[in-house]
This record gives sequence, structure tokens and C-alpha cells, in this order.
Amino acid sequence: MTALPIRIVLVDTSHPGNIGAAARAMKNMELGELVLVRPRQFPHPDARARASGADDVLANARVFDRLTAALAGCGLVLASTSRTRDHYYRVLDVREAAARAVAECAHSPVAIVFGGEHSGLSNEDLQPAHALLRIPTGAAYASLNLAMAVQVVAYELLRARGGGAPPVAAREQPLADPPAMARLYEHLEAVLEEVDFRDRTQHGGNLMNRFRRFLQRAELDGNELNILRGLLTAVQRRRRRAGAAGPARTLVPPT
Repeated sequence: MTALPIRIVLVDTSHPGNIGAAARAMKNMELGELVLVRPRQFPHPDARARASGADDVLANARVFDRLTAALAGCGLVLASTSRTRDHYYRVLDVREAAARAVAECAHSPVAIVFGGEHSGLSNEDLQPAHALLRIPTGAAYASLNLAMAVQVVAYELLRARGGGAPPVAAREQPLADPPAMARLYEHLEAVLEEVDFRDRTQHGGNLMNRFRRFLQRAELDGNELNILRGLLTAVQRRRRRAGAAGPARTLVPPT
């Protein structure tokens, strides 16, 4: 079988042996695209030793300093985590997530992101994700070794591929990739500042996180993203024209 366009992305991996073991798990399950973000040690002899025949996966691994750059060109992004997160994230069981990934990669590359051994993915690392991927475990001890988690996910991807994942409706455009979404959020934050639309809640500071999360759940394609960017640009132009004619009105959100 030809390798699926699914990236296994490891963030802040501290032990090079886990990188090699993850590469071996990928090779076992017909996956070939390994991406590393800020690995502590790579390349490393321990990685080669644990790869055990998956030297080609290691040799082709790409290394990035930033997660956003590692996700460039991807559509669906899934983040693997065992920790309880707030209810604004969509959570998919690993089997459901694998079927979704196999179906979506027919339209654009898919990324599945794993955090480091000690603390997993940070809240910032979760921002590009459309959904969280959860591997069911016993309640008493939910933490899996990184390479074991990659093995489980890789197995479910192979299983979904062999069983025929449910089709995904044809898209006019692929999902907007994470760098494009990051530019949208920068644009949105600038416009919110210009119109003085601020978080008026008691705690404050959560407004952009809320925008990010519901827009990630919406899974915007390229056309939809361009519509939103156009709307934001129109707001900015209108305010500039109003400012030239007289004092601009400040738009205050409802409390």
C-alpha cells in the first residue's frame, strides 16, 4: 500500500529512543511522514537503534522550531492528549479520529500531533487543532508512553484504511492550513482592537481563545477563510473612511 498523506508530529520529544520507536510503529503501519518540533536530541544513535528497520522514516524526518511551520499545508489537525481539557474542544475517540483522518487525507494532508513525554501538549500547541484525539485507558493511570501512543494511533489508521473509512463530502477547497488560520486570528485580533471589542467578563483575556476554538470547530476551508478576511478588511476600510470624515465611533459589545 502507498503511504497515506498523514503526518505524525512529535513536539518537544525529550528521549531520542521514543523518536526511533515511533518511526518503527509508523513503518509497521504503512506511515512514512515523521515531523519533529524542537526535539531535544536528533539525530541520535538511540533513535536509530530503536527504529529497528525504519531507518528510511528517520532519514526523511523533518525538524522545525515552530509547530505552525510543521503543520503548513495540512487540512485536518488532530491533537493527541490524555489530559482533561475544557469543554470547548471537540473530542474524538481514537477509532473515530482515525476513520476521519483517513477520509480527510483524500482532500489534503492530515496531521496528528503528540506532545512530549513529561507534560504533553501545551494549551498553545492545541490551538491549531480541529479536535482532540483520545485513546481510551483505565481510569487509574491514563498516561501512555509516547511511542505506545503512536503505535495505537498508527494501528487504528491502518485498520480504518483497510476497512474503508466513511466518505467525506467533496470540498470546493481543502481545509485552510494552520499558518493561514494563524494569519486570520492575527487579523481578527487587530480588528477587535480597532473597534474596541474587548472581553468584558470578570476574568477577561479569554475572548481570542473563544474565537479560536469555535472557528477551529467550524473547520474553515480556503474560501470561507477568505470571506472572513475580506469582511475584516472591509471593517477596517470603513473605519478609516469614517475617521477621515470625523471622529470614529467606538463599537461597544453588548454586556
